Amino acid sequence: MPESVWVAQSDPRVRPLLADLAREYSSRYHRVLNDVHFELREYPAERFAPPHGGLVLLLTDGIAVAGGAFQRYDGETAELKRIWTHPAHRGRGLARRVVAELEAEAAVRGYARIFLTTGPNQPEARGLYLATGYTPHFDVDAAPRTRLPFSKALPAAVGAR
Repeated sequence: MPESVWVAQSDPRVRPLLADLAREYSSRYHRVLNDVHFELREYPAERFAPPHGGLVLLLTDGIAVAGGAFQRYDGETAELKRIWTHPAHRGRGLARRVVAELEAEAAVRGYARIFLTTGPNQPEARGLYLATGYTPHFDVDAAPRTRLPFSKALPAAVGAR
């Protein structure tokens, strides 16, 4: 069972997550790899840091095998970003665990709901959010062509900060 750790975006263990996301997005959306990698690295790190955000990694033997982040969307809403599982570890429920940990921490931080979008070329992500109770804000029966928005109400956390 991987260990869960909350880290800063500058933590070297985050690099595989960002590098693999860049490869994945570049391949799925036919974008230049260096452009995607630059966008992911240059996104303001403080957005994924306390008190308004967080970044969690699941580690096996000190190596990141899954992870994700959240940032403030508005005063009551956190936005999930960068949900990732290493290709060799997919199909083991790690993305569900990452989402659950992000939701729990967002609730503790006082957020009442989660918002997120995923891309039309990411059917695995779409399936993950539908399977974990997210409400789709698009026609699930139509062929996806644009960003796919989802939301979910969070239960009130005991000891919310």
